[in-house]
Amino acid sequence: MTLLQVEDLAIRFGGIKAVDGLSFSVSQGEIVSVIGPNGAGKTSAFNCISGFYRPNEGKILFDGESIIRKKPSYITRRGMARTFQNVRLFKDMTVLENVKTGMHSRLDQNIFDIMLHTPRYHRSEANCTRDARGWLDFAGFRSDDELLVTQLPYGEQRRVEIARALATQPKLLLLDEPGAGLNHSEKNELMMLVRKVRDAGVGVVLIEHDMGLVMQVSERIVVLNYGKEIADGTPEQVKNDPVVIAAYLGEEEV
Repeated sequence: MTLLQVEDLAIRFGGIKAVDGLSFSVSQGEIVSVIGPNGAGKTSAFNCISGFYRPNEGKILFDGESIIRKKPSYITRRGMARTFQNVRLFKDMTVLENVKTGMHSRLDQNIFDIMLHTPRYHRSEANCTRDARGWLDFAGFRSDDELLVTQLPYGEQRRVEIARALATQPKLLLLDEPGAGLNHSEKNELMMLVRKVRDAGVGVVLIEHDMGLVMQVSERIVVLNYGKEIADGTPEQVKNDPVVIAAYLGEEEV
């Protein structure tokens, strides 16, 4: 089943087209990587898909519905979650509290329950805490969940951010540079986690510069250069595409 369909996506900043005619799709339980040199338009495309930018042209269908001009909060409720290139956690909150924020839109309580601490409030909070710890365990988090996130090493902060995104119960997970700042061992664990998410039936789209990670974890790769899509295929097809090689390494002068 196709979860995400992007068609002829374009966004301009002044006279510069950051994304120019991007088209690709993602199916349920599929891992797709979007790669390209710095400035190729990868994060701009992510920001359009997740509702942070409004594209100038094109279509974005998520689970059969157009999400152009929809707010990020609405897109999250529909079943899309994302992480960011730079970890964006609430620094004055604990690990557990950070993950619980991902469940906010799905809590079975209202303002009166919160103010009066009704039985429904206590039941909802207990379920939320249980589920948050479940997502931390799923993500392989191994530290104390009562610590402030600022007390964690960078690799563990990445896990918390992914756990928080998964806590929204997404159908599609967007990962922006998830391997940035991780060591070799942590990247191997990240690949296992991405596959684990895929095996749970969640589609995964990632932006990543580490080509070793991309080639090992991706089922399909979309390549951008100067905002334009130049390739879409399996890792083997992309690795041997002369247009892709030229974009990354430059063309030899004759």
